[in-house]
Amino acid sequence: MPPSFLTSKGYQNLQEELEYLRSVKRHEVAERLRAAMEDGGDMGGVDSDAEYDAAKNEQAFLEGRIRELETILANARVIEESGNREVVEVGAKVTIRENNSEQEIYTVVGRAEADPSKGRISNESPLGRALMDHRAGDEVEVQAPGGSFIVHLLKVE
Repeated sequence: MPPSFLTSKGYQNLQEELEYLRSVKRHEVAERLRAAMEDGGDMGGVDSDAEYDAAKNEQAFLEGRIRELETILANARVIEESGNREVVEVGAKVTIRENNSEQEIYTVVGRAEADPSKGRISNESPLGRALMDHRAGDEVEVQAPGGSFIVHLLKVE
C-alpha cells in the first residue's frame, strides 16, 4: 500500500479518532446491539428487527472505519507543512489564480486530510496532482472531470 501523507496535526487527529472509536464508540454500539437483542433481536417483529439491523450496520461501519484508520496510520508518512520550498510537494502551501479570478491559497496534503472547503487539497486530486513539482511562475494545465483549465502558480511556500 502506498504511504498516507499526513501532517503531524492530521496524524494526531486520526490517532485521536481511532482511540475514540475503539474505546467509546465501540462500547456504545455494543450496548445498542445488546439492547436490540434483548428487545427481540431478529425474532421480535418488524420494529425490533429494524433496530437490530441498524445496530449491526452501525457496528460494521464502525469496524470498517477502525480498520481504515489503522491502515492509514500504519502507512503514514508525516510531512512538514509550509516552509521554504521551490517546488510544489505534499505539505506545500500554494497560491494560485485561474484566469482573472481572485487568488486562492491551498495546502497540498494527503488524501486522508483533504478538505477543499478548508483550503486543504489532496495531492491525488486533479488540481493537486497537476501542481506537483511545479514552481512559482509556472502556468499549469489541470485535467479535471469537467474539462481542463489553466492555473497560474503565483507562490509556493
